[in-house]
Amino acid sequence: MRIIGWVAAATILVAAGGTAFAESPGDPAAVKNEDGKYLDKEGNPTYKIVEGTVDWYTYSGYRRYHSECHVCHGPDGMGSTYAPALKDSLKTMSYGDFLGVVASGRKNVSSSQENVMPAFGDNPNVACYMDDLYVYLRARANDAVGRVRPANHEDKTQAYTQAENSCMGRK
Repeated sequence: MRIIGWVAAATILVAAGGTAFAESPGDPAAVKNEDGKYLDKEGNPTYKIVEGTVDWYTYSGYRRYHSECHVCHGPDGMGSTYAPALKDSLKTMSYGDFLGVVASGRKNVSSSQENVMPAFGDNPNVACYMDDLYVYLRARANDAVGRVRPANHEDKTQAYTQAENSCMGRK
């Protein structure tokens, strides 16, 4: 099942200190397209926007972010008094670190506050869409998309639908 693969990959990345990927997201330019998923020169998922039309992952990431993440991290990744602005975090956070934090959670404790990011590795509504969330937040971090729902998007590919169905346990 795809969730188990995500959790295992994220756990390995966290254990390895996230060294499987660059320490920062780097250049977001798409250089490769694999069935509608755009990749940068390092092989990390990225966004592609042409004449106001976003790729499916960016669009889906917007929808998933607003269904699962905005409650704590604020509208459009802008942060809140409760959780940091992911729009800013993705400027320096690597893909591997992002997967690790989302799957395993994070706890930051100081003398003045305690911030806890719960683990979402076993929540299929998040785990099955980690790439979508990463791509959307990466686009937000680079000001490639604004604070509103993307008006135009590419169609969902058959490969995406098959992977989504597999991850969600659908036939």
